[in-house]
Amino acid sequence: MTAPSFILKYDRDLPREPVLALYRANDWSSADKPDALLSALANSERVVSAWANDLLIGLGNAISDGALVVYYPHLLVLPEWQGRGVGRAIAEAMQTFYGDFHQQVLLADTPAIGFYERNGFVAPPGAAAMWIYRGDDH
Repeated sequence: MTAPSFILKYDRDLPREPVLALYRANDWSSADKPDALLSALANSERVVSAWANDLLIGLGNAISDGALVVYYPHLLVLPEWQGRGVGRAIAEAMQTFYGDFHQQVLLADTPAIGFYERNGFVAPPGAAAMWIYRGDDH
């Protein structure tokens, strides 16, 4: 049996309800701020989304200075599609745009650390992730 297929799209103008459903399925509180979330995605330098027919199954975005540094705020995959190559495909797509940048930065929740390590990310020695965060979840 072959794995279900999906396609990647590179459009920052995403349909509201599928985006909110994806964020809700992952228990991200960004779904509780739909206008801000859609604005954040639309204003990202790049958004890569994964689709299985008309179903949004994954999404990642990037914010960058366009030359040296890129930050990846979000990478989500529908729980039932996790472990099927969707996140890896989105991460690889981002590498086609930012692979030569001096710094590629993200914050990883503990359950996602292994995924990011398998995709080439490492915790920097002598540095710590720091933030001012106005929430208690995603």
